[in-house]
Amino acid sequence: MTARPTAIVADDEPLLADALIRELARQWPQLSIAGTAANGDQALAAILEQAPDIAFLDIRMPGLTGIEVAQSIAEDWPDNDASTAPLIVFVTAYDDYAVQAFGTAATDYLLKPVKADRLAITIERLQQRLQRPDPANIDELGQQIRQLLAFDASATADAPLRTIRASVRDVVKMIPVDDVILFESADKYVSVYTQSDEALIREPLRKLLPRLDPDRFAQIHRGTIVNLDYVEAATRDDTGKVSLLLKGHAKQPVVSRLYRHLFQAM
Repeated sequence: MTARPTAIVADDEPLLADALIRELARQWPQLSIAGTAANGDQALAAILEQAPDIAFLDIRMPGLTGIEVAQSIAEDWPDNDASTAPLIVFVTAYDDYAVQAFGTAATDYLLKPVKADRLAITIERLQQRLQRPDPANIDELGQQIRQLLAFDASATADAPLRTIRASVRDVVKMIPVDDVILFESADKYVSVYTQSDEALIREPLRKLLPRLDPDRFAQIHRGTIVNLDYVEAATRDDTGKVSLLLKGHAKQPVVSRLYRHLFQAM
């Protein structure tokens, strides 16, 4: 930790962000605000550029949500530099998240509008964590992100999918979900892979996942979902990176740090 800790504040509501910054300055004058962000994409860029000690992330932001920003950090932060990852404090207007997802959280949360007495508790917790030799535990963050993603999925689930309506070149096809080997994000689209073809859909993965059978489909990266029926083996290289061998498909998708535990027994 630096002599003077730093923080990023990300919130799409400027008045609430300013109020949080003012209260932080009053209660923790040693804390330096390294930057602010009005959406998730700006937040992730600022965190990667500034490497702050702490990130205050609004859960509901335009672009990447606060959860998705934290997921990116948990998945992609270098294994050999985990201690530099920021401590995450989620800021939310929704009591549901506090009750369901933060009961045994490794990091903290604040409810909007942020109250001074509750922020004081958060500051004390952060100061204690920053005194640890390895204040930012990526594994703890990963566990919490999985909790949040599961809660988010259950809260937004629609009817189960049976078929996928997708574009294959100039043709729109109805693809049975059972035939799908892999879903993979690509810019504004999601690629749908079967043994015989590749198709495109516009539905984002975060909306697809709650509608897929959880016993058959698993997210292995923020941009990848696999059909477990087609997973033949998991391989690990010298750096610890885990990749999957798929039946009937040449792609070998990489499993992020968040989801490696799913394949430990393979």
